Amino acid sequence: MLTDARRLAAVERARRVLPALPMPLDAIAALAARLLGAPMGTVTFVGRHEEYFVGVHGLPPGLAGERHAPLAYSVCKYMVSEDAPVRSPDMAAEDDPALREHPLLTEFGVRAFLGVPLRDADDQPVGSLSVLDGEARQWSDADLSTLMEISHLLSLFPAPAQRAACPVTAALDPQALVEGMKEAFVAVDRRGVVVEFNRAAQELLGWPADEVRGRPLDHTVLPDYDGRPVGEALSRLFAAPAARAVPHRVSVRHRDGRRLPARMVLSVVRGTLGALACAFITDLSEQDAAESDAERQRRFLAALLDSLDVGVAAVDSAGTPVVVNRALRRVHGIGDRWSAEDVTRAVGSSVRDLDGTPLPLSGTPLLRALRGEHVRGADVLVRMPGSADRIMVAHAQPITTAGGTRMGAVAALHDVTAVRRAEGFRACEQQVRQILAAAATVGDAAAATLRAVAEALGWPHAELWLIDSLTGHMQRTGHWSASAGQCGDLHADPVSRGAGVIGTVWETGQPLWVPDIAGATDLAAEHSVARAQDCARMGLHTVLAVPIRDGAAMLGVLVCYSAAPEYDRDLLTVLVGGVAAQFGMFVALRRTADLAEKLKRTRNDFLTLVGHELRTPLTSITSYAGLLAEDPAVPAAEARQMLLVIARNADRLGAVVSDLLELSGLEAGHLRLAVGEHDLAVVVAAAVAAAQPIAADAGVRLYARLPRRLMVHGDPVRLRQAVDNLLSNAIRYSRHGGDVRVRLTAQPDMAELRITDTGIGIPPGEHDDLFHRFTRASNVAHHGFPGAGLGLALVHTIITLHHGDLMFDTGHRPGTSVLLRLPRRQPAPRG
Repeated sequence: MLTDARRLAAVERARRVLPALPMPLDAIAALAARLLGAPMGTVTFVGRHEEYFVGVHGLPPGLAGERHAPLAYSVCKYMVSEDAPVRSPDMAAEDDPALREHPLLTEFGVRAFLGVPLRDADDQPVGSLSVLDGEARQWSDADLSTLMEISHLLSLFPAPAQRAACPVTAALDPQALVEGMKEAFVAVDRRGVVVEFNRAAQELLGWPADEVRGRPLDHTVLPDYDGRPVGEALSRLFAAPAARAVPHRVSVRHRDGRRLPARMVLSVVRGTLGALACAFITDLSEQDAAESDAERQRRFLAALLDSLDVGVAAVDSAGTPVVVNRALRRVHGIGDRWSAEDVTRAVGSSVRDLDGTPLPLSGTPLLRALRGEHVRGADVLVRMPGSADRIMVAHAQPITTAGGTRMGAVAALHDVTAVRRAEGFRACEQQVRQILAAAATVGDAAAATLRAVAEALGWPHAELWLIDSLTGHMQRTGHWSASAGQCGDLHADPVSRGAGVIGTVWETGQPLWVPDIAGATDLAAEHSVARAQDCARMGLHTVLAVPIRDGAAMLGVLVCYSAAPEYDRDLLTVLVGGVAAQFGMFVALRRTADLAEKLKRTRNDFLTLVGHELRTPLTSITSYAGLLAEDPAVPAAEARQMLLVIARNADRLGAVVSDLLELSGLEAGHLRLAVGEHDLAVVVAAAVAAAQPIAADAGVRLYARLPRRLMVHGDPVRLRQAVDNLLSNAIRYSRHGGDVRVRLTAQPDMAELRITDTGIGIPPGEHDDLFHRFTRASNVAHHGFPGAGLGLALVHTIITLHHGDLMFDTGHRPGTSVLLRLPRRQPAPRG
């Protein structure tokens, strides 16, 4: 096309003809640039090797200074080659390397252009009318339509038959050109008087041209201009014409009085009639209606997207966010009044891979789709400060036109945190089953189970609390923290039923969810509020506690702590509750097995008692009594010795029977305590004084540190009985030369009596069993100490009836240390 001989001949004719037009071609180029809001405009012809600039506006001097340039610098050649309009919004982003490396871009910074071909009367493409911009921009269909209208001013060359008959200038009819324009055109002089009013203006405004021409513009179609007199605007326009025409939205008057919204572009054109202000008026009624309809649809679409639980986002061809619905904004912490920068910043800081490593923006599913990829089922992690991690599964795809041009991309993101957690807990439950199957004791299973649960949740701390079947107290059986020492000792104080998170679950038997422990002010005890504040300082927020049961029987509490506020209350309660049910079954089975073992041991111990502690004294009694009865001649001294043995064994037998009866009577409630306010220091001092001779005989040193006075509520006889038993054990099991120390101290609410010896001690793991009747430490028989296994059981029962505690210090070495705690202000104990 470029080298076609007929076309090149037409170019030469056009170069001679067009410059003779009444309207200068530079003015045409300027008019095109101003109407389209572009900094540069050109009217060019394309020869074989060069491009000729016959009309220019705003071009760099180095490009069009000599009014021609090598064809390599031409974009006009594209319109001529295609013989059709050509537009490029950004040459730097075009797929064609010839455009990406075009000299206009690389040397003069031209980024965008729009052009339409110019044809002569023989329909030969000779050049183009083009506008150019140094910034990337999207050329609209309205821009193209305007440029084509202006090109009509240049397209009517005389036919070959007319060239000899008339001069070129006479062959051009400007009035015909104006009347042929589809856009309303009004020209006014410096006084504001209308000198031209084309057919399109008559059709738009209903005014005949004869009624408008020769009259001031503000008397007819334009009563005002942006709320100001038209004359003022024209004076400024003629005085200092704008370098670029700026469209203004105005309200024009139809002849019937209706006001029409319109866009008007004013520019000054200098021709044979002098300077004229040319106004191009475009009816915006349909555009306003379309925009109103588009706004209505946009609002409808926005409301629809915001009502979805699925997150939706879209970007344009430059990767700028244009749609982010409410569901996705909430996930990323973006407000309803957002900007593209807000979205980019929030996504860049919060989106990660599933392993927690930051995910670059270029790696997000949405921008992968913008590069042409169809993304299905991509998992991403959203981590926001102060919020729980969310797992999103994304589907994304590019948005393209029918011709394949990529306009942007869209992504839909589903929150699958609950699904992934449920999947994780299925694996957790299987892991817990394996842990429980391999564990020999509850303590062995506790830490591993807690770790499995906490890691499945992604929470940093978990604890297991079980009710002691002997004391009825809630005791911590195990705990796990993600980092050693991270959470310290959350519950140094004893747990009280009905107080705090654990105590509340203990009392109600129902799961408890605390969304943020820092704001939990309704806990039932003052120290529980302080404990909640400690949790908040450790960075713990949501607390979930679920009961551990065996059927209707309450066994304990499983409690987990999160590092961020959580919201999946129902799901997590069900998931953790399932693990708690598994552990409850395990605890019940272990306790059943332990009980069976204890019953077996109790039976054996009872048989030992009958065989040794009862049968041996009875054998001695019956043997000596028989000898005395059969041999009246037994010497008096020998008989007296036999009677002493009989009396001693009878006392021993009576003591066992008495302890057994008293223990059974106290446990059954047949024997009641005589409760009153008494000085415990006096009771202990009397017991120490009575034990001094016994200790001296055994070669044991007995020390006591007692306060002058310590009042408690209790039965002094039973308390003396308990202290006597503890002192007796301490002296009996201490070696010759050992020490027994007694210390009585007053605490704000409790009296504490600690008795420590340097004796044989208690083997590990047997301390709690010694509170059962007929149970003795395994090393007692080995050392040859007699006993029925009733003393500590009796002491434990007496202290329990006084609402106190009896416990061993399992870390004490050597010997044994036992602590007796009694409430000082407790109401009358059960009896």
